[in-house]
Amino acid sequence: MLDRLGRGPTTVGELASPFEMALPSFMKHIRQLEKSGWISTRKTGRVRMCTLERQPFDAVESWLDEQRRIWEERTDRLERFVATRDDKESPA
Repeated sequence: MLDRLGRGPTTVGELASPFEMALPSFMKHIRQLEKSGWISTRKTGRVRMCTLERQPFDAVESWLDEQRRIWEERTDRLERFVATRDDKESPA
């Protein structure tokens, strides 16, 4: 669902079509995504449009960037440690 919404707003019906699920059951998933802030919906007449909200993804992206930085520092330290050990163990 999130992948599809990443391409732009769409109706609940269009989102539900690839899934073998009754619409009321599918709406539970939509409501949960909306409640968590990942998507927003608006109803116009009988059609409910869903839109992906960018802010939660920005927060996840920031967290992932920080984790990537931490792990890069750790692997750099490990690489330096291994290189130091190799230098000490190699015959002169």
